[in-house]
Amino acid sequence: NSKAAAGLAEKTLQTYHYHWQAISKYIDSGQAVEDLDSRQLEKMVADMRKASLAATSINSYTRTMKSFLSWCNGRGLTEANIKLYKAEEAVKVTYTDAELKRLLKKPNMRQCSFTESRTWTIINLLLNCGCRAATIRNIQVQDVDLKAATIIYRHTKNGKVQVIPLCSSMVAVLREYIKIRDGGNTDYLFPNENGKPLTESGLRQAIEKYNISRQVEKTSIHLFRHTYAQRYLQNGGNAFNLQKILGHSTLKMTKHYCDIYDAEICKDYDKLSPLAAFK
Repeated sequence: NSKAAAGLAEKTLQTYHYHWQAISKYIDSGQAVEDLDSRQLEKMVADMRKASLAATSINSYTRTMKSFLSWCNGRGLTEANIKLYKAEEAVKVTYTDAELKRLLKKPNMRQCSFTESRTWTIINLLLNCGCRAATIRNIQVQDVDLKAATIIYRHTKNGKVQVIPLCSSMVAVLREYIKIRDGGNTDYLFPNENGKPLTESGLRQAIEKYNISRQVEKTSIHLFRHTYAQRYLQNGGNAFNLQKILGHSTLKMTKHYCDIYDAEICKDYDKLSPLAAFK
């Protein structure tokens, strides 16, 4: 309730619930929090390891437990805390050049289905700016400014509005797609075939179906985000601007999007955007 009142995203709250169910298998969640000590917390982690849980899972669970204990510490309920379990950082296998060329091959926009033209446009956008799936689903037609070559993210993980640059290739793609979409300013840019908001599962299934139809076995939406970040840096982009574009929050990044967005992000964006290299 405290975190919900603080405005945390619903998905984050769901993750807390899921993690707590998993944690409760390895620690007595019915005991008084003031009775919790470091020995119990260490045993919890040890038992997770004995159960052969993945290191990344243990890391996630200890991170959630650490957040919970910090909340308890702030209310004087306990002084107990927990160290994050270290997990080896896995190197993400991103989309290859060959896969991206197949995915970005333009369909016949006059003859293909709306679903195909929409999904093709989404994949272009994913490679233009590496946005999250939830952000894509909540973009409205009015958020696209073709003249300024920017797009506004109103729905972000950290709750802050962002203004993101579009490379010239993406502007051309959106200009054509918006004519096909033919919606009002407040309509969602990427609806389902019935014109209703695209659901999380609907977007995931659309990407999966599209990728497989293009002989690409990888179907992860989030993998486009990793691919974007990798290619952006390889193309000469700097980490600070990448942080802005991806919307990664830190304690220092608390300003409104007007403070975050500046002309430096847009400078030479045709050289930096992974999408432009395929056009």
